[in-house]
Amino acid sequence: MKENSSFQKIYEVVRRIPAGTVATYGQIAALAGNRHWARVVGYALHANPDPDHIPCYRVVNRNGQVSSAFAFGGKNRQIELLEADGIPCPDGIVDLKKYQWKEFPLSYFQEQEV
Repeated sequence: MKENSSFQKIYEVVRRIPAGTVATYGQIAALAGNRHWARVVGYALHANPDPDHIPCYRVVNRNGQVSSAFAFGGKNRQIELLEADGIPCPDGIVDLKKYQWKEFPLSYFQEQEV
């Protein structure tokens, strides 16, 4: 796996997460091309070169929990950003049934077909 190209795929997917929704690490990994990359997604987001345009705060674990090691201000900052997006985070947990990104743009999948 080439780190730079893998990270770029991850960043492209994360850029597409709409405001008011979240995605899981595994979900991002699958959309980036390898469902086994959930941990790689975490590494990429921790190294996010442009958090103002790559909304890594919208990525949570499979249980809806925010990151205890959010790289851009800590757990409380991630909660603040999600709440500013209209996503409540009681105890640092997002209700995935209500807020998980479920509609993937068809254009994304078409771009991936080669």
